[in-house]
Amino acid sequence: MPETLSQRSPPATNPLIHKSLRWLGRLAQILAIAILLLWLADWIVFQVRAAHGTGFQTIQVQEYLTTPLKGSKDEYDYVGPQMETCARALFPHAGAPPCWWLRRHTTQWE
Repeated sequence: MPETLSQRSPPATNPLIHKSLRWLGRLAQILAIAILLLWLADWIVFQVRAAHGTGFQTIQVQEYLTTPLKGSKDEYDYVGPQMETCARALFPHAGAPPCWWLRRHTTQWE
């Protein structure tokens, strides 16, 4: 006699797997909240600095221009040093990259 869906027993679940999945879900929630709070605190500090006129800084970068050519080739032209505005913050704000990142990436490609 074939079994029907209502007569089948539920699949056995391992309590350790269930507990581990709950723990990972909780960890992901805590991590997401921590990142959100860090960004919010960074935004508040940036807004205070911007109100006092110290929220932005300029850093000299070397700029290059990439021009596509025929045959899937590219031509690279040195444009020269340019001053780029950056945000004194951990995250990008107001369309400007953070200064700590821009100091480490002084070569810019257009």
